[in-house]
Amino acid sequence: MAHAVEIGQNGEQAFASFREPAWHGLGTVFTEEKSTQEMLDAAYLSRWNVRLEAVPYPADYNVISPSYMVLRDNPFGQGTDVLSTVGERYRVLQNEELFYFGDALLDGGRWETAGSIKQGRVVFGSLALERETVLDPSGVSDVVKSYLLVHTSHDGSTAVQASITPVRVVCQNTLNMALSGVKQSFKIRHTQTVGGKVAAAREALSLANSYLDQFDKEAQALIATEITKAKFDKIVEAIYPRPDKDAKGAVKKWETKVDLLEEIYGSDTTNMISGTAWGAFNALTERLDWFRKGRGERGAENVLAAASGFDPVTNAEKGKILAAVKAVAGVK
Repeated sequence: MAHAVEIGQNGEQAFASFREPAWHGLGTVFTEEKSTQEMLDAAYLSRWNVRLEAVPYPADYNVISPSYMVLRDNPFGQGTDVLSTVGERYRVLQNEELFYFGDALLDGGRWETAGSIKQGRVVFGSLALERETVLDPSGVSDVVKSYLLVHTSHDGSTAVQASITPVRVVCQNTLNMALSGVKQSFKIRHTQTVGGKVAAAREALSLANSYLDQFDKEAQALIATEITKAKFDKIVEAIYPRPDKDAKGAVKKWETKVDLLEEIYGSDTTNMISGTAWGAFNALTERLDWFRKGRGERGAENVLAAASGFDPVTNAEKGKILAAVKAVAGVK
Protein backbone atom coordinates (compact mmCIF):
# COMPACT_ATOMS: atom_id res chain seq x y z
CA MET A 1 0.00 0.00 0.00
CA ALA A 2 1.27 3.49 -0.78
CA HIS A 3 2.24 5.49 2.28
CA ALA A 4 0.66 8.89 1.39
CA VAL A 5 2.99 10.75 3.78
CA GLU A 6 3.58 14.28 2.49
CA ILE A 7 6.97 14.61 0.76
CA GLY A 8 8.72 17.78 -0.40
CA GLN A 9 10.35 18.32 -3.78
CA ASN A 10 13.78 17.66 -2.29
CA GLY A 11 12.73 14.47 -0.53
CA GLU A 12 11.79 15.93 2.87
CA GLN A 13 9.28 13.69 4.67
CA ALA A 14 6.57 15.08 6.95
CA PHE A 15 6.66 12.32 9.55
CA ALA A 16 8.49 11.70 12.84
CA SER A 17 8.47 8.68 15.15
CA PHE A 18 9.92 7.85 18.58
CA ARG A 19 12.36 4.92 18.56
CA GLU A 20 10.42 2.74 16.12
CA PRO A 21 10.37 3.43 12.37
CA ALA A 22 6.95 3.33 10.76
CA TRP A 23 6.02 0.50 8.39
CA HIS A 24 6.71 2.78 5.42
CA GLY A 25 10.29 3.50 6.62
CA LEU A 26 9.93 7.24 6.05
CA GLY A 27 10.55 10.30 8.17
CA THR A 28 12.69 11.09 11.19
CA VAL A 29 13.22 8.45 13.88
CA PHE A 30 14.45 9.93 17.18
CA THR A 31 15.63 8.21 20.36
CA GLU A 32 15.14 10.93 22.98
CA GLU A 33 11.80 12.39 24.01
CA LYS A 34 10.86 15.60 22.24
CA SER A 35 8.90 18.60 23.44
CA THR A 36 5.71 19.52 21.61
CA GLN A 37 7.48 22.19 19.57
CA GLU A 38 10.38 19.88 18.75
CA MET A 39 7.92 17.24 17.57
CA LEU A 40 6.19 19.75 15.32
CA ASP A 41 9.55 20.80 13.87
CA ALA A 42 10.71 17.19 13.30
CA ALA A 43 7.54 16.37 11.34
CA TYR A 44 7.56 19.62 9.29
CA LEU A 45 4.32 20.71 10.95
CA SER A 46 5.39 24.02 12.46
CA ARG A 47 4.84 27.56 11.17
CA TRP A 48 2.38 26.69 8.40
CA ASN A 49 0.51 29.94 9.02
CA VAL A 50 -2.81 28.40 7.98
CA ARG A 51 -5.15 31.23 6.91
CA LEU A 52 -8.21 32.13 4.90
CA GLU A 53 -8.33 34.24 1.78
CA ALA A 54 -11.55 35.21 0.02
CA VAL A 55 -12.18 33.51 -3.31
CA PRO A 56 -12.13 36.26 -5.94
CA TYR A 57 -15.31 36.67 -7.95
CA PRO A 58 -16.02 38.84 -11.00
CA ALA A 59 -17.22 42.32 -10.08
CA ASP A 60 -20.71 41.69 -11.48
CA TYR A 61 -21.10 38.30 -9.79
CA ASN A 62 -23.87 38.09 -7.17
CA VAL A 63 -22.23 36.35 -4.20
CA ILE A 64 -24.88 34.80 -1.97
CA SER A 65 -22.53 32.91 0.35
CA PRO A 66 -18.83 33.82 0.11
CA SER A 67 -16.20 31.12 -0.12
CA TYR A 68 -12.65 31.16 1.18
CA MET A 69 -9.45 29.40 0.24
CA VAL A 70 -7.49 27.71 3.03
CA LEU A 71 -3.85 28.65 2.45
CA ARG A 72 -0.61 27.64 4.16
CA ASP A 73 3.07 28.38 3.84
CA ASN A 74 4.60 25.25 2.33
CA PRO A 75 6.62 23.53 5.11
CA PHE A 76 9.44 22.69 2.71
CA GLY A 77 9.95 26.29 1.59
CA GLN A 78 8.09 25.87 -1.70
CA GLY A 79 5.78 28.86 -1.67
CA THR A 80 2.09 28.91 -0.76
CA ASP A 81 -0.36 26.02 -1.03
CA VAL A 82 -4.13 26.07 -1.42
CA LEU A 83 -5.43 23.23 0.77
CA SER A 84 -9.17 23.61 0.16
CA THR A 85 -12.14 25.91 -0.30
CA VAL A 86 -14.51 26.39 2.65
CA GLY A 87 -17.51 28.43 3.76
CA GLU A 88 -17.59 31.61 5.83
CA ARG A 89 -18.21 29.83 9.15
CA TYR A 90 -15.01 27.81 8.91
CA ARG A 91 -12.32 28.59 11.51
CA VAL A 92 -8.70 27.74 10.82
CA LEU A 93 -6.66 25.82 13.36
CA GLN A 94 -2.88 25.99 13.47
CA ASN A 95 -1.00 22.71 13.88
CA GLU A 96 0.54 24.19 17.02
CA GLU A 97 -2.93 24.62 18.53
CA LEU A 98 -3.80 20.98 17.81
CA PHE A 99 -0.62 19.65 19.38
CA TYR A 100 -0.71 21.87 22.45
CA PHE A 101 -4.35 20.79 22.88
CA GLY A 102 -3.19 17.15 22.93
CA ASP A 103 -0.34 18.04 25.25
CA ALA A 104 -2.72 19.73 27.69
CA LEU A 105 -5.03 16.72 27.77
CA LEU A 106 -2.26 14.55 29.23
CA ASP A 107 -0.37 17.25 31.13
CA GLY A 108 2.73 16.58 29.07
CA GLY A 109 2.64 13.01 27.76
CA ARG A 110 5.38 11.51 25.55
CA TRP A 111 4.96 12.18 21.85
CA GLU A 112 5.22 9.02 19.76
CA THR A 113 4.39 10.03 16.18
CA ALA A 114 3.43 13.07 14.15
CA GLY A 115 2.88 13.69 10.49
CA SER A 116 1.04 15.12 7.53
CA ILE A 117 -0.84 13.16 4.90
CA LYS A 118 -3.10 13.98 1.96
CA GLN A 119 -0.73 16.76 0.87
CA GLY A 120 -1.20 18.66 4.12
CA ARG A 121 -4.97 18.33 4.33
CA VAL A 122 -4.76 15.98 7.34
CA VAL A 123 -2.31 16.29 10.25
CA PHE A 124 -1.96 14.04 13.28
CA GLY A 125 0.06 13.27 16.37
CA SER A 126 -0.03 10.52 18.99
CA LEU A 127 1.03 10.46 22.63
CA ALA A 128 1.79 7.28 24.55
CA LEU A 129 -0.51 6.28 27.39
CA GLU A 130 1.19 4.54 30.28
CA ARG A 131 -0.94 1.48 29.84
CA GLU A 132 -0.72 -1.68 27.78
CA THR A 133 -2.60 -4.95 27.52
CA VAL A 134 -0.67 -8.22 27.52
CA LEU A 135 -2.84 -11.07 26.29
CA ASP A 136 -1.97 -14.58 27.45
CA PRO A 137 1.21 -13.41 29.26
CA SER A 138 2.40 -16.95 30.02
CA GLY A 139 1.78 -18.06 26.45
CA VAL A 140 1.87 -15.98 23.25
CA SER A 141 2.23 -12.71 25.23
CA ASP A 142 0.51 -10.58 22.58
CA VAL A 143 1.02 -6.89 23.41
CA VAL A 144 -1.48 -4.11 22.70
CA LYS A 145 -0.37 -0.55 23.49
CA SER A 146 -2.63 2.48 23.83
CA TYR A 147 -2.26 6.03 22.53
CA LEU A 148 -4.00 9.37 22.59
CA LEU A 149 -4.39 10.33 18.93
CA VAL A 150 -5.10 13.95 17.98
CA HIS A 151 -5.84 14.85 14.39
CA THR A 152 -7.67 17.29 12.19
CA SER A 153 -8.03 18.36 8.60
CA HIS A 154 -7.43 21.69 6.88
CA ASP A 155 -10.16 21.12 4.33
CA GLY A 156 -13.25 20.90 6.53
CA SER A 157 -13.61 17.13 6.07
CA THR A 158 -12.62 16.19 9.62
CA ALA A 159 -13.30 17.79 12.97
CA VAL A 160 -10.62 18.40 15.56
CA GLN A 161 -10.58 15.03 17.28
CA ALA A 162 -8.92 13.37 20.26
CA SER A 163 -9.24 9.58 20.47
CA ILE A 164 -7.98 6.67 22.49
CA THR A 165 -6.51 4.11 20.08
CA PRO A 166 -5.23 0.63 20.98
CA VAL A 167 -2.60 -0.72 18.58
CA ARG A 168 -1.44 -4.33 18.31
CA VAL A 169 2.35 -4.04 18.16
CA VAL A 170 3.20 -6.97 15.87
CA CYS A 171 1.30 -5.71 12.84
CA GLN A 172 0.69 -2.08 13.87
CA ASN A 173 -3.00 -2.81 13.51
CA THR A 174 -5.30 -0.07 14.88
CA LEU A 175 -7.86 -1.97 16.90
CA ASN A 176 -10.69 0.51 17.32
CA MET A 177 -13.71 -1.29 18.70
CA ALA A 178 -17.30 -0.11 18.88
CA LEU A 179 -17.79 -1.19 22.48
CA SER A 180 -21.32 -0.93 23.83
CA GLY A 181 -21.94 2.21 25.86
CA VAL A 182 -18.28 3.25 26.03
CA LYS A 183 -16.87 6.15 24.03
CA GLN A 184 -13.25 6.80 23.17
CA SER A 185 -13.24 10.13 21.34
CA PHE A 186 -13.97 13.85 21.62
CA LYS A 187 -14.67 16.14 18.66
CA ILE A 188 -14.68 19.89 18.03
CA ARG A 189 -16.20 21.22 14.82
CA HIS A 190 -14.25 23.65 12.65
CA THR A 191 -16.89 26.28 13.33
CA GLN A 192 -15.67 26.35 16.95
CA THR A 193 -12.35 27.03 18.65
CA VAL A 194 -10.31 24.68 20.84
CA GLY A 195 -9.92 27.43 23.44
CA GLY A 196 -11.61 26.42 26.69
CA LYS A 197 -12.31 22.88 25.44
CA VAL A 198 -9.59 21.10 27.41
CA ALA A 199 -11.77 20.58 30.48
CA ALA A 200 -14.65 19.19 28.41
CA ALA A 201 -12.29 16.92 26.47
CA ARG A 202 -10.69 15.66 29.65
CA GLU A 203 -14.10 14.88 31.08
CA ALA A 204 -15.06 12.98 27.94
CA LEU A 205 -11.74 11.16 27.76
CA SER A 206 -11.90 10.29 31.44
CA LEU A 207 -14.01 7.51 29.99
CA ALA A 208 -10.79 6.31 28.34
CA ASN A 209 -10.01 4.08 31.29
CA SER A 210 -13.51 2.65 31.08
CA TYR A 211 -12.99 2.07 27.36
CA LEU A 212 -9.60 0.41 27.88
CA ASP A 213 -10.98 -1.69 30.76
CA GLN A 214 -13.72 -2.96 28.47
CA PHE A 215 -11.22 -3.45 25.63
CA ASP A 216 -8.99 -5.52 27.96
CA LYS A 217 -11.94 -7.63 29.07
CA GLU A 218 -13.12 -8.37 25.52
CA ALA A 219 -9.64 -9.00 24.13
CA GLN A 220 -8.83 -11.41 26.97
CA ALA A 221 -12.10 -13.26 26.31
CA LEU A 222 -11.35 -13.45 22.58
CA ILE A 223 -7.84 -14.86 23.00
CA ALA A 224 -9.12 -17.42 25.52
CA THR A 225 -11.70 -18.72 23.02
CA GLU A 226 -10.48 -21.41 20.64
CA ILE A 227 -11.95 -21.64 17.15
CA THR A 228 -11.58 -24.30 14.49
CA LYS A 229 -10.87 -23.70 10.83
CA ALA A 230 -14.54 -24.41 10.15
CA LYS A 231 -15.57 -21.70 12.61
CA PHE A 232 -13.14 -19.23 11.06
CA ASP A 233 -14.70 -19.92 7.65
CA LYS A 234 -18.15 -19.43 9.19
CA ILE A 235 -17.07 -16.05 10.63
CA VAL A 236 -15.74 -14.95 7.25
CA GLU A 237 -18.94 -15.97 5.48
CA ALA A 238 -21.07 -14.25 8.14
CA ILE A 239 -19.28 -10.96 7.37
CA TYR A 240 -18.76 -11.51 3.64
CA PRO A 241 -21.51 -13.85 2.34
CA ARG A 242 -20.87 -15.76 -0.87
CA PRO A 243 -22.63 -13.90 -3.73
CA ASP A 244 -25.86 -15.46 -4.96
CA LYS A 245 -25.09 -14.43 -8.53
CA ASP A 246 -21.80 -14.25 -10.39
CA ALA A 247 -22.40 -10.76 -11.77
CA LYS A 248 -19.23 -9.03 -12.97
CA GLY A 249 -17.02 -11.76 -11.53
CA ALA A 250 -18.49 -11.40 -8.03
CA VAL A 251 -17.78 -15.01 -7.03
CA LYS A 252 -14.14 -14.82 -8.15
CA LYS A 253 -13.68 -11.58 -6.20
CA TRP A 254 -15.25 -13.19 -3.14
CA GLU A 255 -12.98 -16.24 -3.43
CA THR A 256 -9.93 -13.97 -3.73
CA LYS A 257 -10.97 -12.11 -0.57
CA VAL A 258 -11.49 -15.35 1.34
CA ASP A 259 -8.12 -16.72 0.18
CA LEU A 260 -6.43 -13.51 1.33
CA LEU A 261 -8.08 -13.69 4.76
CA GLU A 262 -6.92 -17.28 5.21
CA GLU A 263 -3.41 -16.25 4.17
CA ILE A 264 -3.36 -13.39 6.70
CA TYR A 265 -4.78 -15.70 9.39
CA GLY A 266 -1.77 -17.97 9.00
CA SER A 267 0.81 -15.23 8.42
CA ASP A 268 3.67 -14.17 10.70
CA THR A 269 1.63 -11.31 12.17
CA THR A 270 -1.25 -13.54 13.34
CA ASN A 271 0.20 -17.05 13.34
CA MET A 272 0.87 -17.14 17.09
CA ILE A 273 -2.75 -16.20 17.83
CA SER A 274 -4.47 -18.18 15.06
CA GLY A 275 -6.87 -20.76 16.40
CA THR A 276 -8.41 -18.12 18.68
CA ALA A 277 -11.22 -15.62 18.25
CA TRP A 278 -8.63 -12.87 18.84
CA GLY A 279 -6.62 -14.16 15.88
CA ALA A 280 -9.72 -14.18 13.70
CA PHE A 281 -10.57 -10.59 14.67
CA ASN A 282 -7.02 -9.44 13.94
CA ALA A 283 -6.87 -11.16 10.55
CA LEU A 284 -10.14 -9.55 9.49
CA THR A 285 -9.17 -6.06 10.65
CA GLU A 286 -5.66 -6.37 9.26
CA ARG A 287 -7.14 -6.91 5.80
CA LEU A 288 -9.15 -3.71 6.23
CA ASP A 289 -6.07 -1.76 7.27
CA TRP A 290 -3.39 -2.97 4.91
CA PHE A 291 -4.75 -5.05 2.06
CA ARG A 292 -7.42 -2.91 0.47
CA LYS A 293 -7.08 -0.81 -2.66
CA GLY A 294 -8.45 2.67 -2.27
CA ARG A 295 -10.74 4.02 -4.93
CA GLY A 296 -10.26 7.19 -6.93
CA GLU A 297 -7.37 9.57 -7.32
CA ARG A 298 -6.61 9.67 -3.59
CA GLY A 299 -7.32 6.01 -2.86
CA ALA A 300 -4.01 5.27 -1.14
CA GLU A 301 -4.35 8.37 1.04
CA ASN A 302 -7.85 7.35 2.10
CA VAL A 303 -6.77 3.82 2.97
CA LEU A 304 -3.88 5.13 5.09
CA ALA A 305 -6.21 7.51 6.91
CA ALA A 306 -8.60 4.64 7.62
CA ALA A 307 -5.77 2.36 8.81
CA SER A 308 -4.56 5.08 11.16
CA GLY A 309 -7.94 5.31 12.87
CA PHE A 310 -9.16 8.53 11.22
CA ASP A 311 -12.11 7.07 9.31
CA PRO A 312 -15.37 6.56 11.26
CA VAL A 313 -16.75 4.27 8.53
CA THR A 314 -13.79 1.89 8.87
CA ASN A 315 -14.01 2.05 12.65
CA ALA A 316 -17.69 1.13 12.45
CA GLU A 317 -16.82 -1.77 10.14
CA LYS A 318 -14.40 -3.07 12.76
CA GLY A 319 -17.25 -2.94 15.26
CA LYS A 320 -19.33 -5.13 12.94
CA ILE A 321 -16.42 -7.55 12.58
CA LEU A 322 -16.10 -7.78 16.36
CA ALA A 323 -19.81 -8.52 16.70
CA ALA A 324 -19.64 -11.30 14.07
CA VAL A 325 -16.55 -12.91 15.63
CA LYS A 326 -18.17 -12.90 19.07
CA ALA A 327 -21.46 -14.29 17.75
CA VAL A 328 -19.90 -17.23 15.88
CA ALA A 329 -17.25 -17.95 18.52
CA GLY A 330 -19.77 -17.75 21.35
CA VAL A 331 -18.03 -14.94 23.24
CA LYS A 332 -20.38 -12.88 25.41
